[in-house]
Amino acid sequence: MKKLLFALAAAAALVGCSERSTLTDGRFVVGFDADFPPYGFKDGAEYKGFDLDLAREVCAAKGWTFVANPVNWDSKDMELNSGAIDCIWNGFTMQGREAAYTWTAPYVDNSQVVLVKAGSPINTLADLAGKIVGVQTDTPVQKALSKGGEKYESLGKSFKELVVEPNYNQAVNELHAGAVDAVAMDVGVAKKKMADLPGQFVMLGEIVMTETYGIGFKLGNTALRDAVEVELKKLFANGTAAKIAAKYGLEPASLILK
Repeated sequence: MKKLLFALAAAAALVGCSERSTLTDGRFVVGFDADFPPYGFKDGAEYKGFDLDLAREVCAAKGWTFVANPVNWDSKDMELNSGAIDCIWNGFTMQGREAAYTWTAPYVDNSQVVLVKAGSPINTLADLAGKIVGVQTDTPVQKALSKGGEKYESLGKSFKELVVEPNYNQAVNELHAGAVDAVAMDVGVAKKKMADLPGQFVMLGEIVMTETYGIGFKLGNTALRDAVEVELKKLFANGTAAKIAAKYGLEPASLILK
């Protein structure tokens, strides 16, 4: 019995160690998709982006050490729940995930749009009928087009095929190569791709769906969420967020945190 109790105590201690507290070691570890410009991406040896710059500002205000931890998007929940990361902060859509995380207030109003190659005969959402459309895995637009109710699912069912890619870089590469006819994606990412490759792509005028971004913390971690949200609101109130948004080409109207 003593051996059993000792083993259980040791196992509990190991679990406790895996649930690292940012506030005890001073490190704030942000989980993000490194292929998601302009919110988070790799530029040479450095990780940059609107969300990562906001996180750096929050850490500076709190006296924390900022740590950017790129994650496989399919593994983000495992990383968060294990304590390997403290939050998911990278153009993280709230809709459809409301009950899965402890969220900050929404801070960016984001739309899902469709990107096509310049000169494509696709000009409207209706023109996507019979076409091959790419999306990133585990995104709200992927879920909506697959099983998001009559409004979105009917659009998805009109496609010849909905191709799910591991990230938007891969999806846009497939579009450039002609393997897909269009990509449904976040408007900020679409604009960044158009800016990076001028004349290569155009964005349809119709919006697929509207959504908002928030910062997702482990369910129940309200203390860390509150600490971050207080500083985030200051950045939006004093104009710092607007300056960072301008740096990455984001529309001022997309900033919604009050």
